[in-house]
Amino acid sequence: MAENKITQKEINNIVWKACDSLRPVMGSGMYKDYVLTLLFVKYLSDVWKDKVEQYRQKYPNNEEMVKRQLQRERFILPAESSFDYIYEQRNEANIGEIIDIGLTALEDANRAKLAMVFRSISFNSETVFGQTKQRNAILKNLLVDFSALDLQPSHLEGNDIIGDSYEYLISLFAGEAGKKAGEFYTPGEVSTVLAKLMDPQPGNRICDPTCGSGSLLIKVAQEVNGKNYSLYGQENNGSTWALCRMNMFLHEQDSATIEWGDTINNPKLLEKDQLMKFNIVVANPPFSLDKWGADTAIADQFNRFHRGVPPKSKGDYAFISHMIETTYEDVGKVGVIVPHGVLFRSSSEGQIRKKLIDENLLEAVIGLPANLFFGTGIPAAILIFNRGKDKNKDVLFIDASREFESGKNQNRLRNADIQHIVTTYKSFKAANPLTTEKGAVIEDKYSYRATIADIIENDYNLNIPRYVDTFEEEAEVDIKATQANIVDLKKQLTVVEQQMENYLKELNLL
Repeated sequence: MAENKITQKEINNIVWKACDSLRPVMGSGMYKDYVLTLLFVKYLSDVWKDKVEQYRQKYPNNEEMVKRQLQRERFILPAESSFDYIYEQRNEANIGEIIDIGLTALEDANRAKLAMVFRSISFNSETVFGQTKQRNAILKNLLVDFSALDLQPSHLEGNDIIGDSYEYLISLFAGEAGKKAGEFYTPGEVSTVLAKLMDPQPGNRICDPTCGSGSLLIKVAQEVNGKNYSLYGQENNGSTWALCRMNMFLHEQDSATIEWGDTINNPKLLEKDQLMKFNIVVANPPFSLDKWGADTAIADQFNRFHRGVPPKSKGDYAFISHMIETTYEDVGKVGVIVPHGVLFRSSSEGQIRKKLIDENLLEAVIGLPANLFFGTGIPAAILIFNRGKDKNKDVLFIDASREFESGKNQNRLRNADIQHIVTTYKSFKAANPLTTEKGAVIEDKYSYRATIADIIENDYNLNIPRYVDTFEEEAEVDIKATQANIVDLKKQLTVVEQQMENYLKELNLL
């Protein structure tokens, strides 16, 4: 490897330093959009520069042929959209407007892939950056910081470095954003677990109806051997939708269809006016969303809530219902991250849960450790629904809540923890169904294979401790040893008290 190859760590450090220009004037929930947009433009510009150099070497003194070859590339870079051009104008009084014009030109030249991606932000906004003098100083500093990056593919350490760096930076922004981070990012280790559990295959249609920045969708795609799959997503937040589009592009998922809108109240992934169907649907929906649209759900034109309408203040089963209804019958699979209340709450949620179980759709309930997610310390669970279970009515329960690496602000799953969950699930899938009414322990204090009779006996309550016994017996107390220890401690206390008395006498306090 050549010494001048830039590493992901170097990219991360330069971009993170560039954030210092924005931290004093806006929160991370906003400045991530501007920083990641500039990183995106810098990368496209450097890729374009690489291509121009390659074609000029191949067709010396033939600019017309160079131009033709460039027209066939993944994207077109107008001159005014080039980072180098924008950087040259960094001292201009209207530098914010110059950046905005460049972004608009980039959109217009690549409508199929980048239409509307930059419309939710403006580098010329007084309300965001302050008045002209301050705004120009901030933007100049940003451009200077980014000019230190050399992102030409021929100068990078690896092929996936820019996509990986983008993902890493999104995770850093999520760490700063606190509770808001849950709106756009699922921790990488959790995405990896869910992706491996789904086991996507070549030819699959894969969807995330609450896709955020697209990290989960990309993780699922990376589990497929080859590029024979199609990705779909929908995101309600405009700036997050734009972030997802850029993230897809940087991971060379150009053909991904990412729609902007409210999945429950305005689903955009349609075919012939009906819900589009998928092999795999994954999501980390907002936990217990209030005011999700219960008032109009009863008249839903797609009949997604035929098992019942979830309560107005808790939209968890609204997303679950949508996900199940958008999978292919007989083969579709759903993997969804939920708060534990989904497992046992009664009323309308209990009725929906009962119907899903009676229809033999539920395949696994996996409890995760607490404090894995940004902005909330509560533990979550993964539910897996499978429309191809056939006659096997058993349900796998895993309590993975005690296997994790503890962190200062956030816990995380280690590779061994992920592998334990995935191996247990695959073994469950490969085993024959139980022929008894009572379930069976798969691994003591970790996993249990429940029969439908078990679940009915528990009144369709899926709370994991009802199935996985994690009770730890207290160690027997050695009475004689404890008494001897007490005697010894009393002797030590007498010595300490005598020493204290001597010290106080020396100080004339007694």
